[in-house]
Amino acid sequence: MANSAQARKRARQATATHARNTALKSALRTAVKSVRKAILSGNKEAALQQFQASQALIDRIADKKIVHKNLASRTKSRLSQAIKAMPSA
Repeated sequence: MANSAQARKRARQATATHARNTALKSALRTAVKSVRKAILSGNKEAALQQFQASQALIDRIADKKIVHKNLASRTKSRLSQAIKAMPSA
């Protein structure tokens, strides 16, 4: 257990930061799932619209270093490829 006032404060801050980071990672996974669901539905325009909304969230989370920038880039790239592979109709 933390003994000094400084250590107790750092423990409180770490708890708050962990909760915030966990929520943001969850939001990232939810955004990716929503794009994948739109892709599976077969509606290319809806998938593209969902992807554009998710892109901003993915970039924001990577900028805060909650996930690595390469993970964010790879995720966006794979989603983009999946959308481009959809038939246009």
